Amino acid sequence: MKIYIKTIAKSSLLLGLLFMFSCEDYLERTPESVVSEEASFENFQNFQGFVEELYMGIPNFTTSYWTTSFNWGDDEIQSAANTFHFGVKIEDGNFWGWQAEHDGWGAGWMDKNGANTNVSGGRMNKGLWPLAWYGIRKANIGLANLDLMTNATQEERDLIEGQLLFFRAWFHFQLIQYFGGLPYIQEVLPSDEQICEPRLSYHESAELAAADFRRAADLLPINWDNTVVGRRTLGKNGLRINKIMALGYLGKDLLWAASPLMNYESTGSRSYNTEYSQRAASAFGELLSLVENGETQYSLLPFDEYSQNFYTTGQNWAIPGGTEAIFRSPYVEANGSNWGISKQYLPSVVGGGDIKFLPTANYVSFYGMANGMPLPEDITQADPESGYDPAHPWEGRDPRFYHDILYDGVQVVEGSLPPEVNEDAVRYANLYTGGSYRDVNFGSRTGYVNQKFIPLTANQYDREYDYGYALHLMVPYMRLADVYLMYAEAALMGYGSPNGKSSNFGKTALEAVNTIRERAGVDPVHAKFTGSAQDFLPELRRERAVELAFERHRFNDLRRWLLLTEYPYTIKTSHEFDRPASFDYENPRNNRVVNLKEEVILVRDFTDRHYWLPLKVSDVSICPEFYQNPGW
Repeated sequence: MKIYIKTIAKSSLLLGLLFMFSCEDYLERTPESVVSEEASFENFQNFQGFVEELYMGIPNFTTSYWTTSFNWGDDEIQSAANTFHFGVKIEDGNFWGWQAEHDGWGAGWMDKNGANTNVSGGRMNKGLWPLAWYGIRKANIGLANLDLMTNATQEERDLIEGQLLFFRAWFHFQLIQYFGGLPYIQEVLPSDEQICEPRLSYHESAELAAADFRRAADLLPINWDNTVVGRRTLGKNGLRINKIMALGYLGKDLLWAASPLMNYESTGSRSYNTEYSQRAASAFGELLSLVENGETQYSLLPFDEYSQNFYTTGQNWAIPGGTEAIFRSPYVEANGSNWGISKQYLPSVVGGGDIKFLPTANYVSFYGMANGMPLPEDITQADPESGYDPAHPWEGRDPRFYHDILYDGVQVVEGSLPPEVNEDAVRYANLYTGGSYRDVNFGSRTGYVNQKFIPLTANQYDREYDYGYALHLMVPYMRLADVYLMYAEAALMGYGSPNGKSSNFGKTALEAVNTIRERAGVDPVHAKFTGSAQDFLPELRRERAVELAFERHRFNDLRRWLLLTEYPYTIKTSHEFDRPASFDYENPRNNRVVNLKEEVILVRDFTDRHYWLPLKVSDVSICPEFYQNPGW
C-alpha cells in the first residue's frame, strides 16, 4: 500500500483543488489567480466540483479494453485465440494475474499498467485497485474539510457529506470483497511518513463500511430532482449518489459479511451469520418498501424492455439501465462502448474479431423450464416432472433463456449478404457440433453464445454497432432485481425459512424470488423446494444465477458461498449434438436434436487459497501487520 497511499497522498489533494500547476507555472501566476483551500470548499458549487472526480473513479468493467473479461466463475469460458485476459489466468489458478506487474498488458479492469490514479482518462485507463485507494484518500480529504463549507444550506452540506461517506464505504467494500479484511482508512494519512496500517478482519472492515453507508443513506435524498440543488440539473441526476444506492450497498455489505466465506474468515464458522443476515434483510427491506410504495424513481423493467438494462440503441446514446439500474459507472466514449463488447460475443464468422466469451453449457443448464422447474442433472435424460425433453432441449424454457442465450438455428443476420458469403454458414447460428459457429479459437466452444448484452444485429453484416445506430452498452454494478434476490437470501438465512422476512418489508424470501420470476414469465417456485431453508437455498441460488447471468456476480457468489473449490462448480462443459435431416429455421425452439451429450472442456484445480486474491508483494512488504492472504 506504500506505493499507492503515499502517491495518492501527494496527488489527491492537488487534483482535488480547482487547478493544478507545475512549480514554475505556479510561481509565474499572480496572487489573485491562486485559489485558496477555503475558497475550494466554501460553497456547494466549489465543493461539488471536488466531489465530482470521485464519480470518475468508478471503473466501467464492461468496457475497460477492446474486449473485457469480467466473468470468472463457472459461467463463462474464453475462446482460445489469445490468453492475456485475467479470466484465462484464473482457469490456471494464477490469481496473481489481476495485477499489472504480473500481467504484461494491463490486467483488465482491476488494475492498469501505468494508469495509477488517472480518473480523467478514458475507459481503458481506470483500474479498481489504484482508484479505490485514491478515492478513499479523496473522500477523507473532503470529510476533513467539511467545516470550511460556510456558505451553504443544510441541504447542500448533507449532500456533500453523504456522497463522501458513500464513496469512502463503496471503495473499501469493492476491495474487501476480493481481498478480505483490510485497513479502513478514516483520516487523511500523512504523505511524508512511513505508513503501516494493520489489516482488520472482514467483519471489522464491513462494520465500518456499514456505518458510512448508513450515515450516507440518512443524509441523502431518494431523488436529487426533488431537491433545491438537484433542480439546477433537473433530469440529469440519474447517476448521483442517493439514499437508494446507499441502502443497496449497506445491505450488500452486510449480506457479504453474513456469507460463509466472510463469516469463516472472521469467526471460523463456515455457515451464514444469522445476525448479519437479519441486518442485511432490514437494509434491503427499507429500500424495497420505498420502491413498492412508489416513493422512488426505481421499478423493475417490464420483460419486453429487459434488454434496456444492458443496452440502448437509437436513443441518442442514452445510458442503459432504465428504471431498474441502481448503481452504474459514468461513461466516456459511448460509441466505443459497443465496438469491442459487441464483437466479443458473436463468433468471428459473423462478429469479426478474435477473442470470444462463451456461456458454459453447465451454466446454461441453470436456465430451467417456464413452469419454474429446474432441468434434470443429466440433460441427456427426459424429466416428466419439468417436461424437459433432451430431443427438444430448446422447448418450453425459461423466457430468459431465449433472451440471454443464442442457441442452434436462431437467425442472426437480418439484412442481405454479399454474394461471396456462404448464406448457410452465416445467417443462422450453426451451433451444432461441427457447425460454422463452432470454433475453439474464434467461435463457440460450448454450443452456445451470449446474446444478453447485444442486439444480434450488431454483427459485421447488419452493422448495428456503427455510429449511426447510437448503440450504447453497459452492465450495471447493481440493479433492482439483484436487490430483491439479495433480500431473499438475507431473509431466508436470517430467519431460517422461505417465509422469513424483515419487519420493515411485507414480502417473504419466497415472495421476493417469485417477484423476479413473475416479471420474466416464469411460474413460482415449486412447493417441493419450499419446505425448509435448506430445500429453498439451492433454488434461490439458481434463480440468482439465471437472473444475473454474466453480470460479474457469479465469481464472487461462488467465493462467498464457499463453493468455488467444490464440484460441479469447478468444471466447464460443452453440449455436443447433431442436427437431424429435417430442420426448421422459422421455429428453432421446436427443432429436434440427436446425440445430445455433455463434455467437460476444463477442470479448475482450486484450493482454499483461491478464495481470496493475492495482495501486491510491494504492499505486504511494508510491515508485518499488512500481511498476505493465506497460501500466496
